Amino acid sequence: MLTLTKGRYTARFAETPADVTAAQGLRHLCFRGRPGLDADGFDPICRHVLVEEAGGALVCCFRLLPLNSGCEIGRSYSAQYYDLAALEAFDKPMVEMGRFCMHPDRHDPDILRIAWGALTRYVDDEGIGMLFGCSSFKGTRADPYLDAFAKLRAGHLAPSRWWPRVKAPQVFRFARRLAQREPDAKRAALTMPPLLRTYLMMGGWVSDHAVVDGDLDTLHVFTGLEIGAIPAARARALRMVAG
Repeated sequence: MLTLTKGRYTARFAETPADVTAAQGLRHLCFRGRPGLDADGFDPICRHVLVEEAGGALVCCFRLLPLNSGCEIGRSYSAQYYDLAALEAFDKPMVEMGRFCMHPDRHDPDILRIAWGALTRYVDDEGIGMLFGCSSFKGTRADPYLDAFAKLRAGHLAPSRWWPRVKAPQVFRFARRLAQREPDAKRAALTMPPLLRTYLMMGGWVSDHAVVDGDLDTLHVFTGLEIGAIPAARARALRMVAG
């Protein structure tokens, strides 16, 4: 059973229906800006990870959907929005991380750090070969994020063998639209979502387009990370947190 404590925070798997309900409540607050429950048909088949402050307050959560290999990727959340046929050839265990969110009143970087530490322990324990999911930009207008998208186009597009293709009806084809744009590095860094920034630091890659999700009021890109490609120094740092 996953339990990881660092300083003021503990990461653990949800153990009861009340734990899952708490995660759904935090998700609704983060994604929709008001109290409620964000629930869908993927919740019953996922493992939910909670990050709590000392005293039990929930400050972060995400869910994990394990797959035996790429041949099962069609049942992932991401497959609703992206054509992932190329990834069906991936022959190692995979895990989809989804619905990642931090309480809007909490900005401590240690929260993200322990979340990644817990994820690292899970990946190592389960022999995962690839981590993937949807990384979200707040809002459905691309204009505030053009430099971030240009940076993704310039250096972080998926390898051709795993290329995610268009499936959703509304997309922003940033690789095509921003082919001539030189990204402003500072603006790109300021507008890149923290979760996606962490993926990229570890060697992650993205789709060449963003999906417009009107329901959750986000733009998101498919994001993949081959565990074996993580730089050695970064892997050691993550395992120090996970240990």
